[in-house]
Amino acid sequence: MNNIHPTAIVDPGAQLGDNVTVGPHSIIEAETSIGDNVSIGGNCLIARYTELKPKVTLFHGVVLGTVPQDLKFEGEKTRLVIGEGTTIREYAMLNRGTAEHGETTIGKNCFIMAYAHVAHDCVLGDHVIMANSVNLAGHVEIGDWVIIGGVVPVHQFVKIGAHAMIGGGFRVQQDVCPFALAGGYPLKVAGLNSIGLRRRGFPPETLRILEKTFKLLFFSNLNTTQAVARISAEIEPIDEVRLILDFIEKSNRGLVK
Repeated sequence: MNNIHPTAIVDPGAQLGDNVTVGPHSIIEAETSIGDNVSIGGNCLIARYTELKPKVTLFHGVVLGTVPQDLKFEGEKTRLVIGEGTTIREYAMLNRGTAEHGETTIGKNCFIMAYAHVAHDCVLGDHVIMANSVNLAGHVEIGDWVIIGGVVPVHQFVKIGAHAMIGGGFRVQQDVCPFALAGGYPLKVAGLNSIGLRRRGFPPETLRILEKTFKLLFFSNLNTTQAVARISAEIEPIDEVRLILDFIEKSNRGLVK
């Protein structure tokens, strides 16, 4: 049975699953899809073409699926999809996509804190944590298990690799390598995100190989092309190393070094 506050406005064209809670003065527009066991706080807006997978939790004042802040947008039908188990805190705003990509996608079990903004066509993996007031410009791609500290702006089209961690208050203008710990002005790779990887159960041998990889890539006199050649020739090609090399190959904005 759903629990919808009498002051909430739910369009008849919205699809609601089972055990959905909707707080006071929230608005759910037509052509939305709300999964089972979703909790929507007060004063939220779920705009059309938004899909919430099961067990999503929205706190007070969240705004989802509004049209992109992009002058090229011409009203095309695009989507915002929020993955299962994701929590979005107070006053965060997430826009739907544009024709270029078609949708903005948030993975499973993400935690998006208060006042954060996710712009059009962004793609977030699973278990991503964005602290307060993180601002993602359009077309940003974030891998699984990434953590971004508070008040961080991320430039459009930037990619942040899986298991990376960005310190609070810094600015991300280029791509951040998977498994990296980054901070400073301008942003620099400080080393391997060793603590985070150990907490997630990465074995010591994997960490040792990644440390050798990072030494060649970030803490030698080699440029990126030279470092990639040395890594390919000298480092055991475990999955994590292949992920780094693939990330570098697909980088368009260049790496934070």
